[in-house]
Amino acid sequence: MREMLDEKLARFESLEQQMSDPDVLADSSKLAAVAREHGSLTKLATTYRNFKDLNSQIEEAKELAASDDPEMSELAEAEIPELKDQRETVWQDLLDQTLGGEDANRTRCVMEIRAGTGGDEAALFAGNLYQMYKKHGEAKGWKTGIMSASPTELGGFKEIVLSIEGQGVFRELQYESGGHRVQRVPETETKGRIHTSAATVAVMPEPEDVDINLKADDYRIDKFHASGPGGQHVNKTESAIRLTHYESGIVVQCQDEKSQHKNLTKALRELKARLYDRKRQEEMQRRADQRKTLIGSGDRSQRIRTYNFPENRITDHRINFTLYKLDQVIAGAIAPVIEALLEHDRQELRTSMGQLD
Repeated sequence: MREMLDEKLARFESLEQQMSDPDVLADSSKLAAVAREHGSLTKLATTYRNFKDLNSQIEEAKELAASDDPEMSELAEAEIPELKDQRETVWQDLLDQTLGGEDANRTRCVMEIRAGTGGDEAALFAGNLYQMYKKHGEAKGWKTGIMSASPTELGGFKEIVLSIEGQGVFRELQYESGGHRVQRVPETETKGRIHTSAATVAVMPEPEDVDINLKADDYRIDKFHASGPGGQHVNKTESAIRLTHYESGIVVQCQDEKSQHKNLTKALRELKARLYDRKRQEEMQRRADQRKTLIGSGDRSQRIRTYNFPENRITDHRINFTLYKLDQVIAGAIAPVIEALLEHDRQELRTSMGQLD
């Protein structure tokens, strides 16, 4: 992690120099790309630079405290605890910013929710999860939009793809990727039997344009008529868009907007996010093979959480965390679960990065 932070800081300082380079200043598109990347690194890089500066100040104070000058030694000795307190505060901030690795500070992500086993009940559960994340996002001040959806007649979703934008979205929502299992009595169940069904969630950081180089000849565009559930409200114009990426075979489509241009923009955003996620998954698999272990793979077939309605219980199996407030969580108050996951990773990251002296 320290190596990654050093690389990020070096890149940030290189971009700072480029922003005053006459050749870059003369090229508006190049300047915009440099400024965008510089902005995405600013918070992390300046925090890490502050951390390193405080480390240097502490070392200097220790040297002065060991000097032969009694007055200087006393002043330096008195300064060290305050410097360490400042460093601890910056250290905690740095840990929070690095949770999630290099994508920790992404402010946009794409979330896919798909009904799994369980038929209509699974689709209804997918709808519950959508509402839960939507309300959590509203409480956080995030912007949530539907990129594509396949609603069912009972009010659920076979699948729904969301764009979520705001501070800390990927850092928090990355933990939601995986299999979600629900245990409850369906409204259609006359004998009161508990049914088990499932949904899968995938959260992908949405890349900046500098991350994914997607050219027009990399994919095929198909245009078709948009339609509502059950074929209702057929659009008379070909506003719906389907993109097929040749190399990967990834297919995305969007028909939620009346404007073909807006649907194309949304579809391109989703395609870039999927390609970036594919790139991330391949890199994580490579690292996993090297270390003979899956590190943060986010395997979507894995059952990560159980929602037990009869017991009003939610259990996250990865950290053995249980909360008997499922009614509140499913209504959008999922923050305690996310914070427990964040804290678990925060402690692991702190251990891996070493203790401060």
